[in-house]
Amino acid sequence: MSKLATSYPSWSKLEQLSKQKINLREAFAKDPQRFQRYSRSFKGDRVKDISLLFDFSKNLIDDDVLASLISLAKEAKVEEHRDAMLDGKPINGSEDRAVLHIALRDLEGDFKGKDSVAGVKEVIPELKHMKEFSEAVRSGSWKGYTGKTIKSIVNIGIGGSDLGPVMATQALKPYSKRDLDAHFVSNIDGTHIAETLKVCDPETTLFIVASKTFTTQETITNATAARDWFMETAKDKAHVEKHFVALSTNVKAATEFGIAEANMFKFWDWVGGRYSLWSAIGLSIALVIGYENFEEFLKGGNEMDRHFKNAKLEDNLPVLLALIAIWYNNFHNAQSQAILAYDQYMNKFADFLEQLEMESNGKFITSNSERVNYETGPIIWGQPGTNGQHAFYQLIHQGTKLIPCDFLAPVESQNPIRGGELHDILLSNFFAQPEALAFGKTEEEVKKELGPKDAGNTFLVKSKVFEGNKPTNSIMFQKLTPGTLGALVALYEHKVAVQGFVWGINSFDQMGVELGKVLAKKILPVLQQADAQKVDSEGHDSSTSGLIKHYLSNRK
Repeated sequence: MSKLATSYPSWSKLEQLSKQKINLREAFAKDPQRFQRYSRSFKGDRVKDISLLFDFSKNLIDDDVLASLISLAKEAKVEEHRDAMLDGKPINGSEDRAVLHIALRDLEGDFKGKDSVAGVKEVIPELKHMKEFSEAVRSGSWKGYTGKTIKSIVNIGIGGSDLGPVMATQALKPYSKRDLDAHFVSNIDGTHIAETLKVCDPETTLFIVASKTFTTQETITNATAARDWFMETAKDKAHVEKHFVALSTNVKAATEFGIAEANMFKFWDWVGGRYSLWSAIGLSIALVIGYENFEEFLKGGNEMDRHFKNAKLEDNLPVLLALIAIWYNNFHNAQSQAILAYDQYMNKFADFLEQLEMESNGKFITSNSERVNYETGPIIWGQPGTNGQHAFYQLIHQGTKLIPCDFLAPVESQNPIRGGELHDILLSNFFAQPEALAFGKTEEEVKKELGPKDAGNTFLVKSKVFEGNKPTNSIMFQKLTPGTLGALVALYEHKVAVQGFVWGINSFDQMGVELGKVLAKKILPVLQQADAQKVDSEGHDSSTSGLIKHYLSNRK
């Protein structure tokens, strides 16, 4: 069973080390080899276009800190927990399930879990089903009920059934079929489905209903609204099977909805929602970018899986990424972390990581049923560069909060406009921001820059001082290909797992999602009955009761 992280000897050592201030200006001046010592490279083996450079030299670390972080990982038995996960052991203890999303991208049988967990041997046949269906739609051989080819797909899901596909289709847009429009509906707010349907044609639209149980309230409500819209034109329910497919294991509910069993794509209980884009949930990705590119995405994830399994801790990218984040979260009181991708195609990457990290590690109970006495998951947020520079970088540079940042950027642009001039400008900012955060600008430098005329203006001088010593990671990749994206997603997945192993929490359930849903189901009948007098008998607090009464009294 997992211990409290504070019980490990290295935790105490790190607490002591955190009191010793590391100055990045001095550290780089003393050690010309700092970049070489605190950076790692990763190259694909089976997917040749994958090449990552991970630079963590602009962090508040030295050899003692790094060695103690590695010792912490060893004391927390990170390697044993990792191997148990990859071998299909039920490490999701609260639900007694394996955590084997790596099996979804294990096309060559690298991991033992395939032999011990039910459903793993069905992965390859299910991928074949996805291949056949996606190619039929993309080629035009799949026709709508009037004989027209599909021009629009609408993925209806929520959480991992939405965020993963949205992120990946945006990131891999250069590989997309441009005459096939992709839409994603998640919010139960009627505006989301209504605005999407306004730009779709019932005769040429395919709906993907993504719900493992086929009971998710938001998804099924939106799917029913879409079916009602479709039936206004199609009239006959028999036509539903040409325009609706299900990503679900509930055959009975999906067939009652009107979806043919042959048009159902399944996944398994060991596939968590936020880890599901590799599964049938990725059908929209395969439709948009083509199955061959989707398979490259899977292979990229598998490349990182094998690195995670085989690389020693000191060279293991997910382990290093996780330990550095723990250093700030637990020993420097950093409450959040920014994800700053200098690639417009990655504009949903931070959104995706918000769920991946915060739903996974937003926990206060260890796997040993103890309450933690330390911080667990940080707040994850971000925006693409350079937009973020004109929005919130001010606070990162000169605010009073410590906000570690991950900067990501491609060497090669997908769109080398004006001979690559725009990409050079973009990357000049990518290089400059971590440098500015690390080294800042002293008062003496400001005075020299201002010159004699303004150097005596104390307020102006101090307003221009940057204290620096703000930590960053920089991750460069050659080009945002399907394989590269797969490797990046798997990198962060494993980072999250390592953090959970160290903190002793279960990163693979999401009980915190449930309470609000349960309460909403109790409130909904009161809203539907529109009986303001009944509100007081429902046992709500005065605030909730007052809000409900106000709504019932004023809605039209």
